[in-house]
Amino acid sequence: MSASLLEVKGVTKRFGGFTALENVDLVVQPGERLGLIGPNGSGKSTLVNCICGALRNEEGSIHFEGQDIGAYATHRRTRLGLARSFQIPKPFASMSVLDNLCVPLLYAGRLHEKLATSRIHEEAMRVLAQVGLADKAHARSGGLTQVDMRKLELARAMAAKPKLLISDEAMAGLSASEVDDILALLFQLKEQGVAVIMIEHVMRAVMKFSDRVAVLVAGRKIADSDPQAIVANADVIKAYLGE
Repeated sequence: MSASLLEVKGVTKRFGGFTALENVDLVVQPGERLGLIGPNGSGKSTLVNCICGALRNEEGSIHFEGQDIGAYATHRRTRLGLARSFQIPKPFASMSVLDNLCVPLLYAGRLHEKLATSRIHEEAMRVLAQVGLADKAHARSGGLTQVDMRKLELARAMAAKPKLLISDEAMAGLSASEVDDILALLFQLKEQGVAVIMIEHVMRAVMKFSDRVAVLVAGRKIADSDPQAIVANADVIKAYLGE
């Protein structure tokens, strides 16, 4: 069995005649912080959707803790410990913040960590306190500010008790101080042993957070190294700034 938490090997995804991903390899170790960057349209979201099961790749394999999950439905992958937050938060707007946390705790938690019904609210409040939303537990989630909506989105993913969390542009459109708030939450996950893949355009956050950075351009991985090497990589500079 592989020692890696996640191993993506030779993944290719096509939409008709368009190749969105071509022979992409990616490895994530337990507890690792990986930045995944690339220009718009580079294939980042397509790769995440293949990893999480929203899309099925035509070629290649995806293993989680050594287990081939290529044929698994999204909910089954979540219950194994693979969770994600979405770029555009879509909470149950008419429900309270607390009830938004109870849903994943009831239905999406890891199979061996199912909670008794009596403990659902207790655990939901614990997660809300972790992300700084405990005082808004009974507020309607549709009325939250942008940064609190992002915190709730991360909290819903965290409620599934992931071993690997994929954070999809959680900082888009936020102020510098709000970016720091989200970074602090992601660092907390590291302290809890949760591996994180951060997809982000806020390069200050990527450089500060990541142990390693992988770069996608036009569906191909062109670089995969430590942050300092990435910012000095000629191919990466060309991809972002042109010739």
